[in-house]
Amino acid sequence: MSAALPFIAGAALLALVLGFLARRGKDMNLEQWTVGGRGFGAIFVFLLLAGEIYTTFTFLGGSGFAYGKGAPAYYILCYGTLAYVLSYFMLPPIWRYAKENRLYSQSDFFVRKYDSSTLGVIVALVDIVALIPYLVLQFKGLGIIVEIAAYGAISSTLAIWIGAAIVAAYVMVSGVHGSAWTSVAKDIMILAVVIFLGLYLPAHYYGGLEPMFAAIEKARPGFTVFAPHGQSLWWFSSTVLLTALGFFMWPHTFASIYTAKSARVIRKNAIFLPLYQLILLFVFFVGFAATLQVPGLSGSDIDLALFKLSAKTFDPWFVGVIGATGVLTALVPGSMILMTAATLIANNLYRAVNPSADDGQVSQLAKVLVPVVALVAVIFTLKGGTTIVALLLMGYSFVTQLFPSLVLSLAARNFATREGAGAGIIAGVATVAVISLTGANFHTLSWLPPEIQDLNIGIVALAVNVVVLIVVSLATRSAAAPARAATEKV
Repeated sequence: MSAALPFIAGAALLALVLGFLARRGKDMNLEQWTVGGRGFGAIFVFLLLAGEIYTTFTFLGGSGFAYGKGAPAYYILCYGTLAYVLSYFMLPPIWRYAKENRLYSQSDFFVRKYDSSTLGVIVALVDIVALIPYLVLQFKGLGIIVEIAAYGAISSTLAIWIGAAIVAAYVMVSGVHGSAWTSVAKDIMILAVVIFLGLYLPAHYYGGLEPMFAAIEKARPGFTVFAPHGQSLWWFSSTVLLTALGFFMWPHTFASIYTAKSARVIRKNAIFLPLYQLILLFVFFVGFAATLQVPGLSGSDIDLALFKLSAKTFDPWFVGVIGATGVLTALVPGSMILMTAATLIANNLYRAVNPSADDGQVSQLAKVLVPVVALVAVIFTLKGGTTIVALLLMGYSFVTQLFPSLVLSLAARNFATREGAGAGIIAGVATVAVISLTGANFHTLSWLPPEIQDLNIGIVALAVNVVVLIVVSLATRSAAAPARAATEKV
């Protein structure tokens, strides 16, 4: 048996135990299961957000992108910080509205703000479609971590099935409480492991950070700076904008805001969460250190960089510690995604066709749906071969389409109509879907300026969304005006 295996198994068992214990003394009704009774303080909200934001993407995707792409990885460091600044102003009114109206999901917010159950269904469908690749990302990362860290003692496929079963079990029992408690263990471990790796590996192989970057520049000139074309500064800027706007549009992150006990808790997190972004620097250092030490990884295999270098450097037992940390970075966000997807289906799709369903029925259905959603995600995981960063960017392109209509809804006088909001979201999502399915990009249009060719295609979808939203809102507002005038005369 590999010396790493007990550590990996221990992490999985710890997540399961903490997840089950989290429900003690609580009646797991819909409000407790989904939003923790709206009673989480600053520390728990911090851990919950950090637990679902800093995931296998941080652990494997960040290092893999630095290894395979170089400078373009810097976008990962920037967008979260900008999103936190935005959240200081945007999230408190969202929290207040959700508390006043007892909302459980992101879709609920749109239903109430636009007085449209149809729009709620549209938002729920977009959310579910976006969450599946994000959950696939977690399971894919879990399989990579366990197979490599356990030196092949457990296959990637078996690890994915076991991880999905564990997370589904404790989500059904404890809901968001289980996610919050497992986040405590995960955040402690990831801080210690990532900082150590980010400092030790460059020092061990190169003598420090400066010699490492000098060696990389000598071997691969220009690797750590942006290319003049392709993934250039224009790609970087548009990608940062897209992901910053979409950061809190993820339905599981959005719903985490509902768990706070006050708006002040949310503002505190907006102030302190940017410090957590510094973890990404150490992740990048690991990826850059691996570029010359474990060369030859390409395609989706770039996500293996961190563990390939760790297996080359450390004894199996310590690789097991790293693997245990990685397991938690997959299970914690995976639990929130599972719970949110199940809640959206039960609360916003089932309830839309069966309005008489009460909270008890919705709660029971959501819990039953958890393993179903997990099964669907496992199937997609085992069939897919996309890199972790590509999966995340695809999901972002979908959820960011919710941003324009959500922000407009916070205004005292909302310009957008329900028809405009729905049409804009559909147009944006359809644009993303067409681009994703056809593989289209601006680089095929050689007559465009290079700056336009390099733009992230998700920004184009967002622009289409906004134009359609404005046009349809103006049209429906104009059409509604005569009807209102006639009603007033009567």
